[in-house]
Order: sequence, then C-alpha cells, then structure tokens
Amino acid sequence: MTSNKPYLVKAFFDWIIDNELTPYMVIDANVDGTQLPEQFVKDGQIVLNVSPSACVNFFMDLEWVSFQARFGGQAMIVRYPIAAVTAIYAKENGAGTVFTPETTDNDPQPEPPTPPSKPPTKKASLRVVK
Repeated sequence: MTSNKPYLVKAFFDWIIDNELTPYMVIDANVDGTQLPEQFVKDGQIVLNVSPSACVNFFMDLEWVSFQARFGGQAMIVRYPIAAVTAIYAKENGAGTVFTPETTDNDPQPEPPTPPSKPPTKKASLRVVK
C-alpha cells in the first residue's frame, strides 16, 4: 500500500490556506534530493513559509514540492521530496500535524503481532433464528 503522507501534506496545506492562515513546513535537510538554502538549515532541518505570498511558481504533487523564494534578499529555487516533510502547521495557531519517520527497505520492519497463547475456550457455532 502506498504512503498516505503525500495526501495528508496536500490536505493540510489546502486546509490551512482555505482558513486564510500561513502554512509552514518543517523539512529534513538530510533526505536525498533536497535543494534548500543551506545557510538557513539548523540541526538538519529547516522551517519554510510555503504560503502563496512567500513563494513563486509553487508546485506540489505526490512526490515533490518546489518553488522560488527569497532568502536574505536573494532569490533561490527550493525543491524537496514529500518524504522530507516532517511537519506542516499554521504559523498563527500551530494547527497541523507532525509525521512519524517512515521506514525504508533498509530499516528493520516492525514485528508482526503475536497470536494469543491459547485458543478461545468457546467453540464458534451458527444457529438459525426465525
């Protein structure tokens, strides 16, 4: 099954914009493919204002986000995979969500649940009810 993260990021973005608030995204700068203003990355992450008034040529699909913005007065192209988004929230009230890190093929997979140690004591049966 595909990840629901891209759909949730898009839904939260639209919801924040529809409520006339300012969407901010927290980006993991260590994810492959990120193109970010490195001088503003702190502790491996960056918080970006992705509102329509702050971005030019904003594009978001199920795999990538890209836009042009000014950082320190200089225009830069910003591009990152949706997998790099660790949170999206409204600046004004903090409404939004934080995403848990997704596992990859190299990460250990969670253990499947263990079956109960003893079978149920009551045997299942069907009966006709008129």
